[in-house]
Amino acid sequence: MTPERRDPVVPTATYRLQLQPDFPFGAAAAAVPYLASLGVSHLHLSPVLEAVPGSLHGYDVVDHARVRAELGGEEGLRALARTAREHGLGLVLDIVPNHMAMAPRHNRALWEVLRDGPDSPYARWFDIDWKAQDGQVLLPVLGGPLGDEIGRLKVDGDVLRYYDHVFPLREGTAGLPLPQLLDAQWYRPVWWRLARTELNYRRFFSISELIGVRVEDPEVFEATHATVLRLLREGVIDGLRVDHPDGLADPGGYLRRLHEATGGCWTVVEKILADHEHLPASWPVAGTTGYDALRRVDGLFADPAGCGELLGHYRHFAAPQTDRGGDWEATARRAAYQVIRHELATELDRLTRAAGRVCAAAPEPALRDRAPWALRTALQELLVRMEVYRPYTPGDAATVVTEEAAADARRAFLVPEEAGAVDVVRDLLLGRYGDGPEHVEFRTRFAQTASALRAKSVEDTAFYRYVPLLSATEVGGDPGRPALPPEEFHAYCTRVQRDWPVSGTVVSTHDTKRSADVRVALAVLTECPRRWADLLAEVTRAGDDVPDAQLAWAAWQTVFGLGPADPERVAGALLKHVREAGLHTSWTEQQPPYEEAVARFVTAGPCGEPGERVRALRAELEPHIRANVLGTALVHLTMPGVPDVYQGTEAEYLALVDPDNRRPVDFPPGDGGDKAALTRAALRLRARRPEAFGEAATYEPLTAEGPAASHCLAFARSGRVVTAVTRLSLRLAGAGGWQDTELPLPPGRWTDVLDGSREFTGHARVADLFERLPVALLERAGDEAGAE
Repeated sequence: MTPERRDPVVPTATYRLQLQPDFPFGAAAAAVPYLASLGVSHLHLSPVLEAVPGSLHGYDVVDHARVRAELGGEEGLRALARTAREHGLGLVLDIVPNHMAMAPRHNRALWEVLRDGPDSPYARWFDIDWKAQDGQVLLPVLGGPLGDEIGRLKVDGDVLRYYDHVFPLREGTAGLPLPQLLDAQWYRPVWWRLARTELNYRRFFSISELIGVRVEDPEVFEATHATVLRLLREGVIDGLRVDHPDGLADPGGYLRRLHEATGGCWTVVEKILADHEHLPASWPVAGTTGYDALRRVDGLFADPAGCGELLGHYRHFAAPQTDRGGDWEATARRAAYQVIRHELATELDRLTRAAGRVCAAAPEPALRDRAPWALRTALQELLVRMEVYRPYTPGDAATVVTEEAAADARRAFLVPEEAGAVDVVRDLLLGRYGDGPEHVEFRTRFAQTASALRAKSVEDTAFYRYVPLLSATEVGGDPGRPALPPEEFHAYCTRVQRDWPVSGTVVSTHDTKRSADVRVALAVLTECPRRWADLLAEVTRAGDDVPDAQLAWAAWQTVFGLGPADPERVAGALLKHVREAGLHTSWTEQQPPYEEAVARFVTAGPCGEPGERVRALRAELEPHIRANVLGTALVHLTMPGVPDVYQGTEAEYLALVDPDNRRPVDFPPGDGGDKAALTRAALRLRARRPEAFGEAATYEPLTAEGPAASHCLAFARSGRVVTAVTRLSLRLAGAGGWQDTELPLPPGRWTDVLDGSREFTGHARVADLFERLPVALLERAGDEAGAE
């Protein structure tokens, strides 16, 4: 049923709540009066459908038909919606179309597929290759080879048990001897290590506990979206955030179907864009969830010259060791090779089989006689050279799988004649040999594998190996170019206001590796790189128990960015860091001696007495950190787009990678100081003057004049609001301060929103603008406020 078409409710600002059993709908409802007072228009809820019991995030959905009981069920959600409406707030919901939890005892649809096989009505739900593994779904759950574990597999009535795992038995097989019983099932429990190479279902990245869902099938779409669509029709929720659309077979087709089914509600997608990449114009969405904005805001507060100098100091610091991430492009490429050959080997195998089927059945002689190993090599070499997450159409493939990349890929072949496999693969991607079902399947598999490889190799591996400036290793970022000039920021904002004016913007999320307040503290190090290098040379003395230089550099930056913190939080984040980096230990190949050495180093060094010297430097640089914190917050809240405020970040919020950043927060979060006052003032201004920020608004860069002009970033919104912030304040102080620098304001009288007693006109002295705070938010005063 298609809902009646109506104008979508567009938020002015959203507030993200991370729901979990310790923070259910009732706790969210209790926080509503406070959250409404901030000035947001909508609460942004993490996934609310039934998930694996105890889940702290909700992205492991097991039942799309039910609202999660642990959060309060559908009645709890409706009660939250009523409370929110009473306070003038709506709800935006995070949905997960790409995958479900591989948890048969909780996932009824999957249970029936494992029991009844490909004839199950639910078989079409899941992206399973039934032609592989003799038609059995591999379940990588055993702690060792089957021969070692078979004694721990128990038949219990009509189910098979293995510790906490429970699986259904195919009808008529319960009485068979165990070896024959296992052979007779539609699934096969195997050693968990086989997931790397033998798996025959699509996963979320390389996480075998999450199985891909085929929402490209209309019936599957209807079944998995019925509850969410009903909640939209009934006005319980107003908008959607779509998680990981790049994993889908046809993201554009999915989003068009979703747009039609929702009546065109406000929808943003978690799409990670490279600097040169734009969101597909054909997608009927409001925009992205905002990682592209995060990258531009962060870039404003990093010093380009200092980034280069910091990189040089890091290379010297780590010089005795090899392969320690001193070159971003090389680091990313090495990580991509490792991931495609190991973690995603099974995905590459399936893609190679898809290519082989096209070639074998093709009438074109150019496609014939291509050995599987040559196709696999060509695919690998093209995939690791992609600089975006995926292509969406054959036309996209021409721009993301370039001739330059193909020429480079050919050099991987020792025999030039075999290098023709690269051209075969590229031509298939470009649609030069037709659009039959096998051609479409191949292009789809390539795109899905590409997105998994990019996410796993860049976000989850290379970002943990390339550590000169940790704040640059953030989702959507380019660590090879952390700093951006104001002109590039202005150009981005101008384009967003023109093309995607109600796209989402963020600076902290449940997935950021460091909260914005941690990242902007680290950015100050680009303004004093020599001082940082000298300090690390002192605190990391020869003979200290330092596991390796890469880890030491990352650890010291971690405690600088975080400030005083529980050592367990730091140790947990750094343990995750070294396992993700995969240089000395990993999640699947853990090396206890190395990990124990890391723990000792963290306790004795960064979290011990030497760490006090790092924290002392942080305290000394606090005014400049504060300038970055306030500047980042104000730019985020007033730039084009709909700002999403992550829970607790209206005040100082210092968090590391998940699960550290998913802990429940208190409401209100205590005395938030200047940041909380600024956030409240900016959000209330957006709510009071939506016309200055919405779809019909304008964005105008403002250019300061004078000796310190480059340190003032300013812009006007619709001629009614002016934002001005300080950038690179440590460099500014070293150069003598603002002196006679002025900011020409648009016509009219301008009132300081953060201090209503001050007014400005004409050319305002920047020193006066920033007399009390390193930022200024101005509103046009008087009758002129309503004038065009």
